[in-house]
Amino acid sequence: VLYVKLCGNVKYYQSHRYSTVVPPDEITVNYRHGLPLVTLTLPSRKERCQFVVKPMLSTVGSFLQDLQNEDKGIKTAAIFTADGSKISASTLMDILLMNDFKLVINKIAYDVQCPKREKPSNEHTAEMEHMKSLVHRLFTILHLEESQKKREHHLLEKIDHLKEQLQPLEQVKAGIAAHSEAKTSGLLWAGLALLSIQGGALAWLTWWVYSWDIMEPVTYFITFANSMVFFAYFLVTRQDYTYSAVKSRQFLQFFHKKSKQQHFDVEQYNKLKEDLAKAKESLKQVRHSLYLQMQVEELNEKN
Repeated sequence: VLYVKLCGNVKYYQSHRYSTVVPPDEITVNYRHGLPLVTLTLPSRKERCQFVVKPMLSTVGSFLQDLQNEDKGIKTAAIFTADGSKISASTLMDILLMNDFKLVINKIAYDVQCPKREKPSNEHTAEMEHMKSLVHRLFTILHLEESQKKREHHLLEKIDHLKEQLQPLEQVKAGIAAHSEAKTSGLLWAGLALLSIQGGALAWLTWWVYSWDIMEPVTYFITFANSMVFFAYFLVTRQDYTYSAVKSRQFLQFFHKKSKQQHFDVEQYNKLKEDLAKAKESLKQVRHSLYLQMQVEELNEKN
């Protein structure tokens, strides 16, 4: 049967030399020049349309999107296996065309039979894998600089956004840090004053009130009590009693206490600072890679 297309409709004419044509509502899959060719009838225009599929690049989602772009009358489209399980949009068309499937367009199901492909030989498989590797490497080289420039632009926008978020927090943090530093310094000076008073009192008791024979056991027990205090500090904090460690610990206590009073979110501030540091490090790596590419291009031009 021969057919011609007039105004989008299919008319059939009898001929004894040709077999029956494919029904207008049937979906067929054929291979032409090694590529799958899916032929179906568009629901709106009622005309046959062919879609060339690139198996290693096209996915189920991209194929369905091509159908909807070609015919705006396709409201819903999905693909299911023969037993009724839905196939995800990320599945490669090469995997889909290995078995028969169902194509559902606007709630109408079409059974699609895929022709069986010959199993390639081991040598042909190795050549195909080698070709895929070369294509992937070529694609990476051609698009690496473009993708890196896009990533650089994205990182710059991210850094600017993080800085905008950190600016008001930095002002609050600076005020809290100044207040905590002042209180810590005052506490250290108070400790020095207490030690000075203790030394002066012991000297006064030794030379003006009592003698050294009486004050020697007193100074021994005072020294022993101070050692017990230092050891207790280690048991509580698990840190050696050094003046720098004591200052840092006391500063943090004042800082967190003041932060709670002013509703300053320390965790959020730390997370933003970490994200900013990571973004700057990533930007540094991307720019270093772009710089190396520019050097290679300059050498190639000179050669």
